[in-house]
Parts: sequence; structure tokens; C-alpha cells
Amino acid sequence: MDTPKLTSKDVGFLLDDLCVRLGFCLDPTDQAALRASPPTNVDSFAEAVFRAEGLDASNYRHLWRQVREMVAQAFKKGSNPSY
Repeated sequence: MDTPKLTSKDVGFLLDDLCVRLGFCLDPTDQAALRASPPTNVDSFAEAVFRAEGLDASNYRHLWRQVREMVAQAFKKGSNPSY
């Protein structure tokens, strides 16, 4: 089974959603970097979001779970182009 990949468009929608719903509004430079070369798995992507915000995910367990769940949903949608 192939690992689902997020397109630049998928990443843009995810980052917009993270900003609106959880307040993770990344700097345009960080957004561009994630769009150009998105991490290839859920945990790596969620960690990259926290790093871009200057936060240590281990200090925000509840928020980490929320970010991770949103990222996981984006990866599921990315693996199912019929959505």
C-alpha cells in the first residue's frame, strides 16, 4: 500500500483549517516550505506545524492531539481523491 501524499493544494487547505480552527497561523515562508515539500507522514507533518509556531509539542498534549487529528484527516482525504 502506498503512503498517501499531500499535494500543495491539500497542504494549503490544511494550513488554512489549522489557522481558523486551532490558531496555528503559520508565517507565509513556513507555509510555502510545507507546500513545496510536505512531510510524508502524519506525525512529521504535525511536528513541523508545531516547530513552525515555535512550540514544543510535548508541552501541549491536548493541542497536539487536535493538530494530529486534523493532519490525519487530511492524509486520509489525500489518499482518496474522490472526496
